[in-house]
Amino acid sequence: MSEKRVDTVRLQNIVQGFGRSAALMSAVELGIFTAIDDGTNTTETVAAAVDIHPVNAERLLIMLTAMELVYRLDDGTYANADDVDRFLVEGKKSYAGPWILFNKPQWDDWGRLTDHLRAMDLKILGPIGDFTVDDARVYHEATYSIGMGAGRRFVKQVDLTGRQMILDLGGGSGAYCINAAQAYPEIKAVVFDLPPVAEVANEFIAENGVAERVSAVGGDFIVDDFPSGADVVIMASNLPMYGPEMIGRVVQKAFDALEPGGEMHLIGETLDNDRRGPIGPAYWGLGQAISETQGIAHSEADCIGYLATAGFVAVAAVPFILGTLTRITGIKPV
Repeated sequence: MSEKRVDTVRLQNIVQGFGRSAALMSAVELGIFTAIDDGTNTTETVAAAVDIHPVNAERLLIMLTAMELVYRLDDGTYANADDVDRFLVEGKKSYAGPWILFNKPQWDDWGRLTDHLRAMDLKILGPIGDFTVDDARVYHEATYSIGMGAGRRFVKQVDLTGRQMILDLGGGSGAYCINAAQAYPEIKAVVFDLPPVAEVANEFIAENGVAERVSAVGGDFIVDDFPSGADVVIMASNLPMYGPEMIGRVVQKAFDALEPGGEMHLIGETLDNDRRGPIGPAYWGLGQAISETQGIAHSEADCIGYLATAGFVAVAAVPFILGTLTRITGIKPV
């Protein structure tokens, strides 16, 4: 019986992973997926449509095919994969190209990861804490379509019938509150985020026609008092940005601010309880080293513990986006 051969293939694939990211971003920048959707679906016609050399078009299309972002059909034409068709074709409501390209400037910082890992003076909050209004607008215009998708999913998963007011901590563009207000005509909502972000959130809120019932208020949920009167608190997609002490503090403040019988939803990337993965939350946790903050990846058990320690009952964890995000929920006793 022969021994299993150990080679370098897996390590090569990992270290060359930046090439996959670059191929995807270039395809978005060039409009490759949009051209294919428009019927420009051969190597030659794609090259002409996006104004690159046919040899380079062939190189890129081969790579995109190997990554299963496009499919090469038997007749030599190309078709977009389902997720690409939905999220990376310009003009579609769910277009997420700006979010893909928003990640591009991080390349340089990830290239200096070793230097960042040597930092010893870790901050509570990274560059987001220094955002100007323009910074906040760029950030949330890039992430808006992703946020709105999550907000739609939330109102499908969570029955808000009879609820009066939502408080969304670090709610960014206001996507969760916007979707809740559109689905429940009687509900009111407040986005509580840093002042520059709140200014931008009010723009999105107005654009969606719910400004009479939804508003954004500027503040720091770590140190400032929460707006009162909420019977639903949401904290979504900022979990890895903070360490355990800060998350525990915010959850306790949410419990204290909630009306009796109110509910909290903590939504984010969670590690398995053995802290061996998966890769998504591990990536987001390591990414906080770039910002040199105390943020870290939290496990599902950690999050359940934050809510239980604060006093919530009926605490449970349910998949929010399978394999990506978990929703930990609890009720404040009456």
